[in-house]
Amino acid sequence: MTTEPTPPTGLQLRSLVTSSGELQLSLARIATPEPRADEVVIRVEATPINPSDLGLLVGAADMSAAKTSGAGDDVTVTAPIPPRLMGAMGARVDQSMPVGNEGAGVVVKTGDSDAARALLGKTVAAFGGAMYGQFRAVKAGDCLVLPPGATPADGASCFVNPLTALGMVATMRMEGHTALVHTAAASNLGQMLNRICLKDGVDLVNIVRNPAQAGLLRGDGAKHVVDSSAATFKDDLLAALIATGATIAFDAIGGGKLAGQLLAGMEAAANATAKEYSRYGSAIHKQVYIYGGLDTGPTELNRSFGMAWGLGGWLLPPFLQKIGAAEGVKLRARVAAELKTTFASHYTRVVSLREALSLSHIAVYNQRSTGTKYLINPAL
Repeated sequence: MTTEPTPPTGLQLRSLVTSSGELQLSLARIATPEPRADEVVIRVEATPINPSDLGLLVGAADMSAAKTSGAGDDVTVTAPIPPRLMGAMGARVDQSMPVGNEGAGVVVKTGDSDAARALLGKTVAAFGGAMYGQFRAVKAGDCLVLPPGATPADGASCFVNPLTALGMVATMRMEGHTALVHTAAASNLGQMLNRICLKDGVDLVNIVRNPAQAGLLRGDGAKHVVDSSAATFKDDLLAALIATGATIAFDAIGGGKLAGQLLAGMEAAANATAKEYSRYGSAIHKQVYIYGGLDTGPTELNRSFGMAWGLGGWLLPPFLQKIGAAEGVKLRARVAAELKTTFASHYTRVVSLREALSLSHIAVYNQRSTGTKYLINPAL
């Protein structure tokens, strides 16, 4: 079934790492997909550039040395990859890869199943990769129907950030903690997490990197905001940890000293209320999960936090597998119900697929900094 004739081909943004050590970004013209019985074809009208997308889009390339050639649909961006970083690219060398974790648009064609047919003409969001393209076929069961009045832009980011934020709170509860810490907390994801915690009555320590970000979160009702650029950072962090009792943190920075400082702060907070001394430190387990890599350098730990601690990685897909399909459906239902409030996203720029390959735009969105979130509209 179709709502209207669809073109035989559409553009798709592709990323290629060559064996000679070069990144190539280009637009490929591919056949518009034909849906299987349980699939729908979405005309993609909004898809965000998330940090997780940049990991695939630009990989380890030195984008400060990027060059462009061609124009229009034939534009190509090239950038060198430092030889020392090519080892991490091994599994994708010489493979032209589609990009884009999530997005939203209108269902223009469906398969024959009842579930697929029911979505014809609906505005839906999907999380399935290859969303930086004009058309995308996905299973009907993987679509989230947006509420009445919601646009594709409203629903473009309703999977990665919302489910990650909800997953952090769920992980906190599953592991027996009662409050949490989040770094890079002024990001779109951080703002969502703050709104979730305020709504659900969960104490949250928000760590930001400058006074402007602190003001942004406080203006959104955040109770505990700590500025890592302040001379009083360690004291402010300790006070917030004592006030909240937070013993689990989710760190978007990854490299540097921050993860170790969080563990040390949690230990100091636990000792501040301890009834007796232990040579092994506090028996309260302290956990830091690294879920991002804004700092790609080594993670530095100064072992000053006893023996009851953990440092690990956290990603959304394994979390969703762990909780199972039924719980995942509940989380998605909450996102849909609170799409324009708790889970609202904000973008600084909307660009076409062609504009997304402009060096001036790449220089901005590749900063991965607060206030530079881009949205691609492949239909432009």
